[in-house]
Amino acid sequence: MKQKVYITRRIPEIGIDLLKEKFEVKIFFENRRVDKTLLIREIEDCNAMISLLSDKIDEEVLDAAGNLKIVANYAVGYNNIDIQAAKSRKIMVTNTPGVLTNATGEIAFALLITLTRKIIEADRFTRRGKFIGWDPLLYLGDELNGKTIGIIGMGRIGRDMAFKCRAFGMNVIYYNRKPVDESIEKELQAAYVNFEELLENSDVISVHTPLADETFHMLGEKAFGRMKKGVYIINTSRGEVIDEKVLVHELKSGKVKGAGFDVYEFEPEITRDLLTMNNVVLLPHIGSATIETRNKMSEMAAENVIAALEGRRPENLVPELNGLF
Repeated sequence: MKQKVYITRRIPEIGIDLLKEKFEVKIFFENRRVDKTLLIREIEDCNAMISLLSDKIDEEVLDAAGNLKIVANYAVGYNNIDIQAAKSRKIMVTNTPGVLTNATGEIAFALLITLTRKIIEADRFTRRGKFIGWDPLLYLGDELNGKTIGIIGMGRIGRDMAFKCRAFGMNVIYYNRKPVDESIEKELQAAYVNFEELLENSDVISVHTPLADETFHMLGEKAFGRMKKGVYIINTSRGEVIDEKVLVHELKSGKVKGAGFDVYEFEPEITRDLLTMNNVVLLPHIGSATIETRNKMSEMAAENVIAALEGRRPENLVPELNGLF
């Protein structure tokens, strides 16, 4: 009898096809998050699950699947999964690291240049038939060359963002739990600073840190108070790192000149005021949305499942479970 795999949303076919060669595969095909009651019912007899970052995999869900050997998250992050609950039940948890670095870095940089050069506002102006010729004062933006970007979180994506910003002549400073290797700093011409220094000296702040207790509302009232007037904020990491209520206030006051989001504090809900602001760019969580990246994520998730169900240690087991399997 074939082992069973449940996928909480349709993913690119490359991964599905790999799984179908070996296992019985069930997929939630509706274009929405699977509700918890249905998820619990569907995974009761499953040996593996591929989940999305939007799926909350807690103790109740894990208890419902008595045969579950692995939860393969179709994402780099995995804060949607109760790792301790999985550990106590000896359920493997994997992610898809590394593969989406460039794609997410591109989105972060796209948000930056879209904001600073007022691309969306100018596009709307032109489409409304208001363009009547060149104007010396029309949609004046900010050049990136010579400006300082402060990167919060110098992992793969943070480093990729730094590389792209250096290509445009920006100065790079960063804050991380600890400095990166000197060779990386030298390559990126990046300087490690403490959190307060980053806030005070950055013309742009780009967030690339994971969500954890210490990063929840990392950019809140106190942090915004230390920033330069006219700073730009980019967030492609996790929405809860920014206190959006405070950010809205700072956008209205002019302290923050513009903000670009691919993630949201209350995702999929978006703070209402953000929807009406011209100095805000809002994307529907598409950081990894390239054909190349999403196909590779699908393949990696499937390979993690195959390894676990064949009695092998998956390549992308999350660090918290090292040594257990």
